[in-house]
Amino acid sequence: MRRPTTLLCLLALLAGPLSAPALAQQRSGRSAAPAKEAAKEAPKEATAPADVPAPYDRDLLRMSEIIGALAFLRNLCAAPDAADWPARMKALIDSEGVTPARRDRLAGAYNRGYRGYALTYRVCTPAAHEAAARYVAEGDRLSHALAGRFGG
Repeated sequence: MRRPTTLLCLLALLAGPLSAPALAQQRSGRSAAPAKEAAKEAPKEATAPADVPAPYDRDLLRMSEIIGALAFLRNLCAAPDAADWPARMKALIDSEGVTPARRDRLAGAYNRGYRGYALTYRVCTPAAHEAAARYVAEGDRLSHALAGRFGG
């Protein structure tokens, strides 16, 4: 099963469900009886999606770890894009964290990346700049590879 890995694909998928209630309201004006019968047949509780690993989970967890490291390093060095990294992780979790276990794995990888540097660096150094630059390059390669292989 392929799932989109970018926020743009998520927004495109969300556009369909957002327009569905308007269509349902138009239909309900014609005949209310079939809508009531369909509501009775619908299951009372929605089943949670299964926590089936996607073929790109390993790369996605690495991407989460990179984002965590960059969230710490870019903030430490007062980079202009420092606030972007936690927002990027939130977007990733919102689009890919379809189950609580999956969200936990993604958040855990982010936290590992963040804490790994929080334990080591107290001030911005040339080494911190170099590490951030390497993570940006690795994240760029990884995101292009994910998008190329799995769509999005």
